[in-house]
Amino acid sequence: MQALVQFIDRLNERIGHAMAWVALVMVLVQFTVVVMRYVFAIGNIALQESIWYMHGIIFMIGAGYTLLHDGHVRVDVIYGDASPRYKAWVDLLGTLLLLMPVTLVTLWLSWDYVINSWKVWEGSTEVSGLPLVWAYKTVIWIFAILMFLQAISLLWKSWRNLKSPPPPAVERQHEPTGA
Repeated sequence: MQALVQFIDRLNERIGHAMAWVALVMVLVQFTVVVMRYVFAIGNIALQESIWYMHGIIFMIGAGYTLLHDGHVRVDVIYGDASPRYKAWVDLLGTLLLLMPVTLVTLWLSWDYVINSWKVWEGSTEVSGLPLVWAYKTVIWIFAILMFLQAISLLWKSWRNLKSPPPPAVERQHEPTGA
């Protein structure tokens, strides 16, 4: 099981790094669109749509990476200063009762939505837009699968922490340096 957890974590780590590059590309494309529009008075719908696509891709596909690094919003009033055992219980129950069911329901409810888009090779409603709406909708499945996989990893880590909690973090004493 540990090998599977390591594979999932490495997968989402790599995907997270790839999303950082997508973010850079998105910024450069946005800059290009602004320069084209306000300096040269040229519009490009396909470039504008690509920004929307990249924005969605970053958040949807990068969600597993964010979960891996505990970057999701949570109620820190009850979680922030809690003991590692309490946090493990919250993570375990939250994963089992919320995260995993939501990812499975997301897959189930989006199934026809994505399949129907594939059947007609759905494209942009704009004449010069991107013909890739079908591919963009597929990101919903990728999101759900990556989140479910990361949920397996979180579930395993939470269970492992409940069975044998990690040693408490040791705070380093800062010694004065100098002459």
